[in-house]
Amino acid sequence: MTNPVSLNGEPEGGRRFALPAPRGPLTEWLFSALSLSPDFEIASPCLLESQDPLADDDLQLALYVCYELHYAAVAGTDPRWEWSPSLLKFRAILEGWMERALASIVPPDTQDDIANVGDALQWIVSHDTGPPISRHLETQGTLTQMLEHVVHRSAYQLKEADPHSWVIPRLTGAPKAALLEIQIDEYGGGYVEQMHSVLFEHTMKGLGLNAAYGAYVDLLPGITLATVNLISLCGLHRRLRGMLVGHLAAFEMTSAVPNRRYGNALRRLGYGSPVTDFYDEHVEADAVHESIAAWDLAAGLAIAEPDLAPDILFGARALLALEARWANHLLTAWDKATTSLRAPLGRPPHSD
Repeated sequence: MTNPVSLNGEPEGGRRFALPAPRGPLTEWLFSALSLSPDFEIASPCLLESQDPLADDDLQLALYVCYELHYAAVAGTDPRWEWSPSLLKFRAILEGWMERALASIVPPDTQDDIANVGDALQWIVSHDTGPPISRHLETQGTLTQMLEHVVHRSAYQLKEADPHSWVIPRLTGAPKAALLEIQIDEYGGGYVEQMHSVLFEHTMKGLGLNAAYGAYVDLLPGITLATVNLISLCGLHRRLRGMLVGHLAAFEMTSAVPNRRYGNALRRLGYGSPVTDFYDEHVEADAVHESIAAWDLAAGLAIAEPDLAPDILFGARALLALEARWANHLLTAWDKATTSLRAPLGRPPHSD
């Protein structure tokens, strides 16, 4: 028996995404086009005037929505837009702006780093100077701040592991086996209720938040969307597979301690299971994943494909650099006793 199909060709149910309000000319052009036939030719975006593309609300939302066509049924949009040449051309220009912006904030590697990727990753992670947002939440964060943190993270966590899974068919041999060992855990070892994305849904629901996919995109600033766009950018381009592996390696290597602190923060605020299960699971799982990701996956890929070593390290550094900017955005807002979102929870964001 087949699943019922809607009039636009999409299966009923499943992951759906509603377009948020546009934030400028890029999203206005894009969203207007998506309501039309995929044969419509989207105008090429003009020269970007933003001084900070990585935090630009309009640019990052436009790129985020372009990527969502690969993850979800976008409401009111013909699913054929996913591979529309016009949209891919539009997206490529946005990606070019983002890649150049990333290159401007990622420090270069030495030849010794490139020759010893596993050791270099250990050094990069241990010398990360990003703001300690998890320590703030563990020791003094308010419930409002914790809720905001969860909302920020929902853009990725509700599809956790999916962007990294794009690289599975692009690896071979031992690195592929290492990646799958990590991803199998991310997907709950075959048990739906243990999937990390599902555990995060339980966290959101237990906190009284809306766990529907994409429910808070309107509230997410550009820098938050950029942290997710980075993974999709790397995942959807085979040429960036080294970057995606480096991103995942650094992601796993820096996960266990912060997640323990987030769990502690929730317990301090009076919450227990199932709200804390997502964080507690990551403390255990990522302590194991750390070694696999650094050595079997990343260092193993550098041995199998030496030309990818610089990309692997770039991906790791790009993750940490963006995360530092994102964490600084949150802490700066909280220091000023204001929201880190585009509008406080419960109030719709203003239209730019």
